[in-house]
Amino acid sequence: MSVSVRAARPADAAVILGFIRALAEYERLAHEAQASLADVERDLFGPAPRVFCDIAEAEGEAVGFALWFYNYSTFRGRHGIWLEDLFVLPESRGRGAGKALLKRLAERCAAEDLGRLEWAVLDWNAPSIAFYDSLGAAALDDWTTRRLTGEALRRLAQ
Repeated sequence: MSVSVRAARPADAAVILGFIRALAEYERLAHEAQASLADVERDLFGPAPRVFCDIAEAEGEAVGFALWFYNYSTFRGRHGIWLEDLFVLPESRGRGAGKALLKRLAERCAAEDLGRLEWAVLDWNAPSIAFYDSLGAAALDDWTTRRLTGEALRRLAQ
């Protein structure tokens, strides 16, 4: 299987939403997936997008995606990329699509003189952790992710 990676286009919005939902199922978080087609269209393809997406294709069919945005490291004094989602269809795994998507992001980092490429992985996802380890990605075991959502976020905002 020959894999190519390209920037997502507006016509890909439904495919991207399908990948988001499939990823949520895989991560056992389908109950939290609220994104709609309108959300994807607005946020990725609206007049001032702040989130971006690459599509991996094999034989002309979309087999995976990487959804990402720029972040900033005050310590490095450089922007970087935060990879929010990386997903490859189960039947296409092990054929280079995930690596091709990450390679595309690494190339962007190099071309734009970005400081780093970062992402999170669920601690139970051993196959993905092994894959990331094989690429030389370092685990940041001394950091704990924190999140405000829902009522806690609304309370703090008041």
